[in-house]
Amino acid sequence: MTDSRAASVRRLAQHVAQHLDADLVLRLWDGSEVPLGAGARNDLAVAIRSPGVLTRLVRRPRLATLIEGFASGGIGIEGGTLLDLAARAEGGRRGLLRKIDKGLAARTLLPFLFGPAGAAGNHAFAGPEDAAEYGKGRDDKALMKFHYDLSNAFYALFLDPEMVYTCAYWPEAGTTLEEAQVAKLDLVCRKLRLQPGERMLDVGCGWGGLVIHAARNYGVHATGVTLAEEQFAYATEKVKRLGLEDRVTILLKDFRELDAPPFDRIASVGMYEAVGLDNREGYFRGIRDRLRPRGAYLHHAIARPMKRNEREFRRKRPEFEALVKYIFPGGELDHLGGTHDSMERNGFEIHDCEGLREHYGRTCRAWTERLHAQRDAAVREVGHARTEIWLLYLAGCALAFERGTVGIFQTLATRRARGPSGLPPTRADWYR
Repeated sequence: MTDSRAASVRRLAQHVAQHLDADLVLRLWDGSEVPLGAGARNDLAVAIRSPGVLTRLVRRPRLATLIEGFASGGIGIEGGTLLDLAARAEGGRRGLLRKIDKGLAARTLLPFLFGPAGAAGNHAFAGPEDAAEYGKGRDDKALMKFHYDLSNAFYALFLDPEMVYTCAYWPEAGTTLEEAQVAKLDLVCRKLRLQPGERMLDVGCGWGGLVIHAARNYGVHATGVTLAEEQFAYATEKVKRLGLEDRVTILLKDFRELDAPPFDRIASVGMYEAVGLDNREGYFRGIRDRLRPRGAYLHHAIARPMKRNEREFRRKRPEFEALVKYIFPGGELDHLGGTHDSMERNGFEIHDCEGLREHYGRTCRAWTERLHAQRDAAVREVGHARTEIWLLYLAGCALAFERGTVGIFQTLATRRARGPSGLPPTRADWYR
């Protein structure tokens, strides 16, 4: 029996193909294929494996519905990732919606409004989704657990051997991910100008890559704090295995709970994104209070471009809301001016700021490719739904950094005090 709905979707797809001219195919649940451009190859396909997915999308046309479609397996990218899809469809995306025959689209999609939808999954964070203020019901540990406690084995599938889950630094075209992450760790240490015997704090230390590198190569006494239990267990075991217990301490606690003398150097690499905009002032006060006067602070964080005003900046785009729901509950991205203003209000002197946007685009692209290559192992470790969501997330981040919709910056500052800064007059020692 002919599936009239599939035939109708094929007609709409053929119409779209005239304007999209992409080098891929649409593969439907009845096994049929529609080339989405002249001479399109079928080695890469967007697969709609169930008409119920279209029913859910027509009834609730939201990005979350699309994500759940991928998570359920009703929609998929076959033969590649979102990165491949973007590359093969780059030419015809602009203005595509304006070119589509709206009547044809309505006639095609209307029957799906009344069809069976099937069960819809829910893989979003189940707790409060907003970035509530510190001390007002915000459970930071639950937020971190949702993201970081998936499984150490899962992260190992796409990270480098040191398990560094932040932007790498790519000094040359032929640099590998492994080399680029070591280069980033070393760049952070050089910017902080670490000296033997100094006390260093890493806020949000992850799997311990930075504190271990700093202790082994710069002779500091390093403390790392994390709220993720899986990271804590991994980093603690690694410190013991390497015989660094006398130089590296890993703590499972909030950095604001530290009861210790001020540190000489503090790093925060990829942690600020989890703080929330309403917590900026408290965060930087907490950093300042744990840093000695003229001690150096390295702030490494993703940022969005500023809008016309703060109110417009705080409006959440659909893709950001999806990121918060499915990947980083409680997370928010600041703009660079907001970060620097808050740092200065809370007693920091800023000495340098470096943009690393292209570096993070390349990092996320490498992570996407590595996870896709280990897809079967990832499914065994965390399930099909999480694997699909993470492939979308990593690829989406790569595209965002490559296209410039988000950036990332390293800001070097010191705790303000009268007199000389104590820093060399040039950056020459950073890039030796």
